[in-house]
Amino acid sequence: MSDAATKTPKNVYEFEVEAIGGKKVALKEYKGKVTLIVNTASKCGLTPQYKGLQEVYDKYKGKGFEILGFPSNDFMGQEPGTDAEIKDFCTNNYKISFPLFHKNKVKGDDKQPLYKFLVSNSPTDKDAEISWNFEKFLIAKDGTIAARFSPKTEPTDEKIIQKIESLLK
Repeated sequence: MSDAATKTPKNVYEFEVEAIGGKKVALKEYKGKVTLIVNTASKCGLTPQYKGLQEVYDKYKGKGFEILGFPSNDFMGQEPGTDAEIKDFCTNNYKISFPLFHKNKVKGDDKQPLYKFLVSNSPTDKDAEISWNFEKFLIAKDGTIAARFSPKTEPTDEKIIQKIESLLK
């Protein structure tokens, strides 16, 4: 096994993920930006949070901010669609323009590597599994995890907005 294979990641920029549509995306493309990473679902009671996510994205995207959506079917089968169906749902119902990624696991032993990193390096609830759809991780410009927010915390909540604004300074 090579050193690269056993190396412990220091930040989110060391990961490559698959976008909806199959393109590989190196998260280092977002280096220097404040980024909100959120696991999403189309058939959840919290699905209307897409509206707030898009509002926050529209307000801050020109100021060095990104949102990355990671659909997952881990919670009561609330994201059963294909990647194409997920993209269509988000575009048609919420006019989502932030990047969405390939549906993948965000909890359990077989969760995707990015989520293993997020959970084990969270500044709060360290090592606590993702509790539900729409859990949010706020990433600082250096790729480290600045904050973790409950699924019930709306994207437009003042706690999230204040943290985004402080990290953008």
